[in-house]
Amino acid sequence: MKKLHHHLAALLVLAGSLLASHSGWAQVFNPNNPANPNDPTGRTPAAILADTTERREAVVTPEAKRSKAAADSAKRTEHMFRAFGYKGIRLTRPGKAALLATILPGAGQIYNRRWWKLPLVYGALGTVVGAEIFWQRRFTEFSDAYDLVTANPKLIGSQSLSPRARLYTRPDGIKSALVYYRGNRDIYYLYIGLAYGLQIVDALVDAHLKDFDVSDDLAVHWQPTLLQVPGHGVLLPFTPGLQVALRVK
Repeated sequence: MKKLHHHLAALLVLAGSLLASHSGWAQVFNPNNPANPNDPTGRTPAAILADTTERREAVVTPEAKRSKAAADSAKRTEHMFRAFGYKGIRLTRPGKAALLATILPGAGQIYNRRWWKLPLVYGALGTVVGAEIFWQRRFTEFSDAYDLVTANPKLIGSQSLSPRARLYTRPDGIKSALVYYRGNRDIYYLYIGLAYGLQIVDALVDAHLKDFDVSDDLAVHWQPTLLQVPGHGVLLPFTPGLQVALRVK
């Protein structure tokens, strides 16, 4: 029995020495002979690294690049007002587009290269500004006429008033016209602010979506269905309807 134990111990020691010798041989290189790849003792660290590690090239698809560009578009910063050694201020692209549109209407659209929007911007602003000038002139005309007839009622219908103010035979009529024109003048101040603000918002949103990837794999599906209506009786718990779903592939 003791002999058997001795034989087993000897076998284990022999196996351990063989494994240790092979593992140590795999990692040994000879700096004096690095040019011979067939010589196990002359392998360089780069050759050993190539055997013991696996290298993989990162594969980036065009779709992934566009998605990353869209995600980072709002984080890109640019300098503005840089001159005479002044570094300027750093703004994101949407912020720069909004600031340009605030300084000069239409400049944000030019920065975003949306040239076709310029006629819309200046057409809207020109319309509301022109209407504002019209109502302001009417208001000024009747305001002066009302001041004259209030100071001297005998001037009603005289040549001292404007042709439109002479059509009224009472001071109350001139006052009613004055209130009407003042109301229209004030409302067009609001329209000017609305048109001015919309072109700023358009430049801001357009800059955000400039690099957005609009995929063609968008599908709208619709089908008739029965919709459950709360509160209906047991006999008619459903009503005909239409189900619409937007699916992104």
